[in-house]
Amino acid sequence: MSASTAEAERRRVFSSLQHRNFRLFFGGQLISQTGTWLTMIAQTLLVLRLSNKSGLAVGILAACQFGPVLLLGAWAGAVADRADKRTLLFGIQVGAMLQSVALAALVFAHAATVPRVAALAAVQGVLTAFDNPCRRAFVVEMVPPADVANAVSLNSALMTGSRVVGPAAAGALVVRFGFGWCFLIDAISYLAVLWGLWRMRPAELFSARRTARAKGQVIDGLRYMRDNPRLFVPLVMMAIVGTLAFNFSVTVPLLVTKDLHRSEGTFTLLFSAISVGSVAGALWTARRSRVTDAQLVLASAAFGVAMLGAAAVPGIGGAFALAVPIGLSSITFMTSSTAMVQLDASPEYRGRVLAVQSMVFLGSTPIGGPLIGWLCDRFGPRFGIAVGGVSCLVAAAYGMRALQPGAPAGEPAVAS
Repeated sequence: MSASTAEAERRRVFSSLQHRNFRLFFGGQLISQTGTWLTMIAQTLLVLRLSNKSGLAVGILAACQFGPVLLLGAWAGAVADRADKRTLLFGIQVGAMLQSVALAALVFAHAATVPRVAALAAVQGVLTAFDNPCRRAFVVEMVPPADVANAVSLNSALMTGSRVVGPAAAGALVVRFGFGWCFLIDAISYLAVLWGLWRMRPAELFSARRTARAKGQVIDGLRYMRDNPRLFVPLVMMAIVGTLAFNFSVTVPLLVTKDLHRSEGTFTLLFSAISVGSVAGALWTARRSRVTDAQLVLASAAFGVAMLGAAAVPGIGGAFALAVPIGLSSITFMTSSTAMVQLDASPEYRGRVLAVQSMVFLGSTPIGGPLIGWLCDRFGPRFGIAVGGVSCLVAAAYGMRALQPGAPAGEPAVAS
């Protein structure tokens, strides 16, 4: 590859970073999301320790973290369509910072119990229910239509890139300093995203027309999605995969600590290895200006095969070998699904569409998390992972039948 070709390739991968508002958002979120993963991993390790490695307890924690997304997601999407997204995001981040401070205070006061940690996780879940559709719809408003697909993929790379540093850092901090410092550092990290939002130039935003408050907006949004196969099919696939396969916070620590008899630190390193694959997948998808149905189906199938391989690994070496393929295929499926619905949704419906996607992805965890945790307790962690792998193959088979492989799922111009 010539130097000029390599430079052109680099510019295509990072094209949305040319825009000042998106750069501020990207930098602030990169720091803040790394802090968020400190809390996510530290919470899981803390509950594992407090519950004597109970898979059901970890599953219930996941349900508390994401249950509010399922309950409030559709309404939160309607709120995002009506609100000034920058202002709403600012308030949500302040609330999230205070929640992390409360977790740190609980641990430093030696008052942490599983119910108390779960209750504070539920508070974060409420904030996540409003943050997710608002933040993802706001991504589209920071760049011109030609860079929307790239911004979506880079935002996914940001979210997954934070998982490379966050889990490993959480493991090191827990071992050396204890759980409280993870939560406190997360609280401090929110200052970065608050500064980025404050420094943005509203005149340079590509804001969509706000939807006026009216009765029946949630039902209207659901009807809109049902009548559009390009939205409905990826959402159904995400519901299947999200419920049974995207339970890494439950299956990975149980596999490492119970089946493979390794330490909590090994779990955080394996989680980071999965995240390395996720970053690679997100950057690869950032090169594409559109997503085809075939890419979505193949990503789901590849995720299933990788999960089934992980269920059969004999030792920790095999788990690390499969970590990157799992991360790469899982994030390719997720970003493909997100790009399809983000590009095909009309601007006035985008917040509601993305809220429903969050509901079927994050909101499915309250169902899948405890179920997979119980299956891991009853039949072993490998069985829980295998169930996730089979679900990915089922979703791929459904997508292959319901969609015409190879047809473009959206052009960036659709989002204008």
